[in-house]
Amino acid sequence: MTLRRIDLLTHGIHLYESNHLDGDVVEEHHHEIHQILYAVKGAGTITLDGKRQKFLQDSAAFIAPRSNHAVFSESGLTLLVLAFNVTAFDSSAASGLLQSSFPSSAFLRLNPFSAADLRQLLRKMLFEQSHRDEFSAWALHIYMFEFLLALARSSQSALVTDSNALRAERIRNYIDRHYFEPLTAGDIAARLGIGTRHVNNIFKDHYRLTPIQYLTEVRIRLAKKLLIETEKDIASVCFEVGYETLPTFYRAFKNIVNMSPNMFRQQNKHENEPDPAGQADGR
Repeated sequence: MTLRRIDLLTHGIHLYESNHLDGDVVEEHHHEIHQILYAVKGAGTITLDGKRQKFLQDSAAFIAPRSNHAVFSESGLTLLVLAFNVTAFDSSAASGLLQSSFPSSAFLRLNPFSAADLRQLLRKMLFEQSHRDEFSAWALHIYMFEFLLALARSSQSALVTDSNALRAERIRNYIDRHYFEPLTAGDIAARLGIGTRHVNNIFKDHYRLTPIQYLTEVRIRLAKKLLIETEKDIASVCFEVGYETLPTFYRAFKNIVNMSPNMFRQQNKHENEPDPAGQADGR
């Protein structure tokens, strides 16, 4: 098989575009470094260590060093190729993540939320490569690690055949992981590639709440826990659970709990204080 060399620049990471016209073939070859292929548009087929897989938009493939692979483009296949050498990472965390999650080459099936996160990280890496300053190398390594982490967490279930039940579950799981971000129903709909009203209907059919109502419940549930179990300032609690302003946090909290965060903390701290008399009596 052919060995092809890729210039990884000085920081050991290189992200570049690979365009393939209809009918183009990249013959089977391998590299001495890691690669991740991400399909931006078009359709084609990738052969990876003898296994053949259809490659459509938002498909990904993890290619380990010396793993034989070939590409066939059926219709204008555009790939982003993320090439890297694990020795470029100062931290052992990246190599550990690779060993545990990607011990060998693999095709990766991405759900819409994972795909949206990965696309955003790729955009950030492209920006750092084209607008270099004294922090660009650090940024590339950080985004590279985030990218690997997002891949490791990505769902392996099929993308196109999602039932509404699976979509609702994925929305819920996404909110559980991203409740601290400024999420809107429009953001969630855009990641799924469907309309906001449809997203609300899918979620409400399964959980009797809209996604934003569920997001509020998740945030307030965590806020209650923090108010009871920690001495954190209410402004810090507000920030940690994802609210940008205190008035918004107070309003959401009072709508669900029927009291202010201050009153809730005072009431529950008092109720959970140990009974001095009981301690003295050994009870």
